Order: sequence, then C-alpha cells, then structure tokens
Amino acid sequence: MNEEVGPVRDIAMRLGGIREIMGFSPEAMAEKTGVEAADVLAYESGDREIPVSYLYKVAKACNVDLTTLLTGGEAHLHAYSLVRAGHGLSVDRRKAYTYHSLAYRFRKPAMEPFLVTVPPKPESAVECNRHLGEEFIYMLRGRLEVRLGDEVAVLEPGDSLYFDSRTPHAMRGLDDCEAEFLDVII
Repeated sequence: MNEEVGPVRDIAMRLGGIREIMGFSPEAMAEKTGVEAADVLAYESGDREIPVSYLYKVAKACNVDLTTLLTGGEAHLHAYSLVRAGHGLSVDRRKAYTYHSLAYRFRKPAMEPFLVTVPPKPESAVECNRHLGEEFIYMLRGRLEVRLGDEVAVLEPGDSLYFDSRTPHAMRGLDDCEAEFLDVII
C-alpha cells in the first residue's frame, strides 16, 4: 500500500467502525450527514476521497472529535490549543489539496480551521465539491480561483470569501503557483 493510500484507508476504517459502534445504518449516517447512503459506503471503503466536511459531520453526529477520526487518538485540550507554524496535523484525505488541521488538539471544537494549499492546474482538471455547512476562506499567499456554481472569483492575499458549502465549488492555484489560505468550516 503506498503512503498516500494508507492514511485514507485508516480514516475510512475509523468511519465504518464509529458508525457501527453508534449503531447507525449507512442510511441513518447518510441522513445525519446530508449525503447518500452509497456515499457513506464509498467513503468507508477507502476507495473514494473523503471530504473534510463529511468527516466534520460524522464527528458531530457521533459526538467525537474530528481528531479521533483523522488519527485514532483523542484531543484533550479544553481552554486553548496553540499550533506553531508548520505544525498543523496533516490531513491526507484528498489528493487535490493539502490540508493541515489547526484545531486538532482542541476537544470538540465548534469549527474546523485548516491551512490549505491548492496547486495550480488546468481549468479542465478542476472538480467541483459540495457538502453541508459553511466555509470561510482567508487568502495568505498566491492567487486562487474559486468556482461557485456558475460564478468565478479570483482571490489574492488579504481577500476573504464566505459561502454556503452546498454551492458546488472548486479551486485551483493560478499563475503556475500554489495558493495558500486559511479555511474555516462550520
């Protein structure tokens, strides 16, 4: 098994395990997370990329920390969690972007902040995603194209974007450079 597939399969295994422990059928988990039962099973198989928003919804539905689903360990901090530069928890769940969780040590956070890096890619390679919740993006570095349904927004450092995550959305770095931003999912 290659390094890229290992963490995804581990997360998938934890998803299936927590669903079974909670006594939820795939249909019940689908209802709680706003996806189709077939998607629940596909995510649990480890053969399909798992959206962070889905992991977040499973964590909420099962009353566990997102950290538990990502690492198998428990977050223990209640008052605050300091994450030094370059030390966020790498979330290996989607090939298109690089995610680093910035609240992984805080117990049951109300939101999930990530440092996200999106590589440049041709327009034809952009794939849309949609999920329950809302997102806030604050640009740090590079230029980012964000497709929201039929609309296209280009973000530069200092720009921010807040949107309903049910809107089909896709992102790509521009100018042959990576784009880096803070992404908060609620």
